Amino acid sequence: MEPLPSIEQVPVVAPKRRWLRRLVLALLALLGFGCAALMWRFSTPPQAFDPLLHAKARNGNGALVVGIATTSALAHVAELLLDKNGGYLSNDVTPPSIFLDDLPNWEFGVIEQSRDLALALRRDFSRSLTQSVEDRDLAEAQPLFSTTHDRWLLPSTESQYRAAIARVDAYRVRLGDGDLNDAQFYARADNLASYLATVEGRLGSLSQRLSAAVGPTRIDTDLANDPSARQSKPAESAREVRTPWREIDDVFYEARGSCFALIHFLKAVEHDFAAVLKDKNATVTLRQIIGELEATQEPLGSPVILNGSPFGFFANHSLVLANYIARANASIIELRKLLERG
Repeated sequence: MEPLPSIEQVPVVAPKRRWLRRLVLALLALLGFGCAALMWRFSTPPQAFDPLLHAKARNGNGALVVGIATTSALAHVAELLLDKNGGYLSNDVTPPSIFLDDLPNWEFGVIEQSRDLALALRRDFSRSLTQSVEDRDLAEAQPLFSTTHDRWLLPSTESQYRAAIARVDAYRVRLGDGDLNDAQFYARADNLASYLATVEGRLGSLSQRLSAAVGPTRIDTDLANDPSARQSKPAESAREVRTPWREIDDVFYEARGSCFALIHFLKAVEHDFAAVLKDKNATVTLRQIIGELEATQEPLGSPVILNGSPFGFFANHSLVLANYIARANASIIELRKLLERG
């Protein structure tokens, strides 16, 4: 039997391993803290801005001809999407952005409204008649805005959106160049009514999806008021529609982003269509719509999106947001009908 080694013969390795373990834990804690700080910073949406003041600055303090305010608002909202804290997050595949989902959904809401306005500019605002030639810059900008929002391979989403902004800016510059045969913006009641119909459909969808957080029972009214109407897949007369609990915050932030963009677009529309709105005595209606939408941007008093029962102890943030959006949408329907009257 071999004798046991003396204390002097035992290698002292435990303290070294202990310090190495502490160093690794400290580095991991520092990395986790830094990642959490970046996630908090990246989760802060950009601040609102005054579309009219920004349009004046973007236009070099020159005369704001009809259409420049709306065009500038579209370009700057898209720039905020790309240049806010953390940049554009929807297509990030690396930490810490890959762990975030609230701001990417907010971004999606913004880009959806931007796409709607870009289409309205190309299809309606820049054309006098349905048979007129569409503007060359807007014909390029609108498909670029329709690029998949989470594409990270070349060409990336950011590069496509920046190209779209450049084309919108080129159209804005040509609006004020004094050439009567160049770019035009037609602020007419029918053009505005057409755009508001698109906004109406967008807000109606968001309101329904937010309300589905509580799983309401809905009566099938898809074919109401038309006895000869048919649909490809007949539905039950009453069914429960519920948003999965993991998607409730996604819908909430998408709706907040959509309203953020729409607030700025409608403020610009108020300036460019001032004569039309005054003629219909509808300026106050548009301002009421903007006020309802601004209420959707109030700071959250909770670190998480709560989904309490409609009359329960805890709040239901989705229903509160749906209420503001539904009220704004009801006023948009009234305004659109008013504009469509002779």
